[in-house]
Amino acid sequence: MTRQPAVLSATGLFTPPYSISNNELVAAFNQYVHQYNQTHATEIASGSLEALAESSSEFIVKASGIHSRFVMNKDGIVNPDIMRPQFAKRSDETLSLQAEMGVAAAQQALDTAGVEASAIDMVLVANSNMQRAYPAMAVEIQAALGCSGFAYDMNVACSSATFALQAAADAIANGSASRVLIINAEICSAHLNFRERDSHFIFGDAATAMLVQRADLAGSGQGFNILGTRLWTQFSNNIRNNFGFLNRCETHNDPLAADKLFVQNGRKVFKEVCPAVGNHIIEHLQQHQIEAQNVKRFWLHQANRTMNELISRRVLGRDASAEEAPIILDRYANTSSAGSIIALHLHQDCLAAGDLGVVSSFGAGYSIGSVILEKR
Repeated sequence: MTRQPAVLSATGLFTPPYSISNNELVAAFNQYVHQYNQTHATEIASGSLEALAESSSEFIVKASGIHSRFVMNKDGIVNPDIMRPQFAKRSDETLSLQAEMGVAAAQQALDTAGVEASAIDMVLVANSNMQRAYPAMAVEIQAALGCSGFAYDMNVACSSATFALQAAADAIANGSASRVLIINAEICSAHLNFRERDSHFIFGDAATAMLVQRADLAGSGQGFNILGTRLWTQFSNNIRNNFGFLNRCETHNDPLAADKLFVQNGRKVFKEVCPAVGNHIIEHLQQHQIEAQNVKRFWLHQANRTMNELISRRVLGRDASAEEAPIILDRYANTSSAGSIIALHLHQDCLAAGDLGVVSSFGAGYSIGSVILEKR
């Protein structure tokens, strides 16, 4: 059987309605710190408890490059007595929040490509977190849009989008699907510990979508040819979230403890992941006999500005321009699997036919994915 080439035809983006600036986030955090230190003043004075340190906007920008983030709920996060998003529980008959975000992003991608939802025969939801264990979010979105075929969820944390792109391209190549809708609907604010100084600023919420279809079905000059994909994983505890269905069954375990949220050893992640990602992209380009200097755009995972600068410098042998390696984390923060696709969605219009780009994601696992694209 002849392998069918795949095309990334269109992207979609859903941006949440609320934004939180660093100053707003810091004000809530510092008020919490003040209340905590005041409540525990006796223990702190005796040395049995360590006082919490305040945060600052300057610290956040220096550590990450983030200036603000979009979220699905703002009031709960900036309330020092709550410090987490709050959502009204929906009935099982009502479209779930994560599916609602995914449908909005997906519809935008479908509209851009001029494709009806009924023509989709495979739906992939690829996130770092799913709203529930089952039924699959992808099946709910499939039903909401009116897609045909089959659907399933997958999770490779922040690398989920690139891993899903390979799954979609493989499904098209082997004939099991002709049009694949990939959705990354991330409510990262819900897994973030807003009371932890070193990470309270990292994440935001967003949803992206990609339409991948057989080349002969894609409109002329539409989207990107998928030239190649490359994936890598290696187990590490340096980025972890222990939330799971066994939490309530484990003895001597607090189901609301901090380890049930995002936890990382940031220094180790920085030291180990940056060179690994750079080498991964270099080797992928070499496999396709492509010189890094001939790549017009690097759409990198949007976790940390300095990380992206180091990775692009390693690949190019020089500093990348803002056009070559666009940054969107300054406004969106880290949106996990959605980040590199937001960068792709917002920074693709000026590319000409034949121009090359690389989508790359990296994160918990460890996991790294890269996809080489050619503008049609």
